[in-house]
Amino acid sequence: MTHNLLKINWHHWLERWDAQQSGYLPYREERFQIMLDAIAHLLPESFTAIDLACGPGAISQRLLNRFPHANCIAIDYDPVLLAIGQGVLGTMGDRLRWIEADLTQDDWLDQMGDTQVDAVLTTTALHWLPIDRLVRLYQKLGQVIRPGGVFLNGDHLYFPPHLAIIQRLAKAVQVQQEEQSFSVRNQEDWQQWWQAIAQETELKALLTERHRRFQPRFTEHEPTLVIHEAALQEAGFREVSTIWQRFDDRVLLAVRW
Repeated sequence: MTHNLLKINWHHWLERWDAQQSGYLPYREERFQIMLDAIAHLLPESFTAIDLACGPGAISQRLLNRFPHANCIAIDYDPVLLAIGQGVLGTMGDRLRWIEADLTQDDWLDQMGDTQVDAVLTTTALHWLPIDRLVRLYQKLGQVIRPGGVFLNGDHLYFPPHLAIIQRLAKAVQVQQEEQSFSVRNQEDWQQWWQAIAQETELKALLTERHRRFQPRFTEHEPTLVIHEAALQEAGFREVSTIWQRFDDRVLLAVRW
C-alpha cells in the first residue's frame, strides 16, 4: 500500500459502509450469524473458506473472528472496497489472503492455484451476474469446493413470476424498509457513500480504475431462487435449500457431493 493510501482512515469508511448496508438490509447481522452457525455445525474447527465478491471483507472479518483456526481467501474486483478491507483487516495474522479478480471471467480461479476449499460464502453480490455467468460460476465452485463442503449465499433471491402477488409483496416490504432508512431516519445510502468517498483525493486513481471496470456493468439481473437452485444442483451440489428467509431476502445453503 502506497504512502498516500496509508493516510486514509480506513476504519471510518468501513464503519460508514456497514451503516449504509444495514439501511438496505436491517437483518444483515442476523443473516451473517445464520451463515456462520451453519459453518459451525457442518465443518471441523480448522477449514479454509472463500469470501466471494468480498467487498471490504465483511464475511472474512466475522468468520475469522469467530473461528480462530480457520483461513479465508477474499476475492473481489472492486479496487476501492478491496483497499478498505486490506487497510482495516490486513492479513488477520496471516489467515486472510486477498485476491483481485473478475468473477465474470473464467480465469479468476487460476489465481488460487491448486487450492481447494471447504466453504464458499457470499452476500449481496451475485445478483450483478448475468444468468449464463452465474451458471458458469457455480460450475467453478463445484470444482473448487471439496466433497462435503458447502456454499452459502445471502441475497435477495427472488420469487418466480408465477407467484406475482408474493413477488409484489416482497418488493413492497423492501421499498418500505429503504424509505424508513433513507427518508425517515436520513441514513446515508449507497450513492451518497460513493459520493463521499470520491472526495478522498488519495483514492482518485483507485476510483478512476473502479469506474473503468464497472461502468458498463451495473445492471441487476435478479435471477430467481429457482435458477440458483437448479444451477447449483447441476454443478454437483446434492442438497440445496433456503435455511433462513425474510420475504425474498434469504440464505441459500448448498452441500457439495
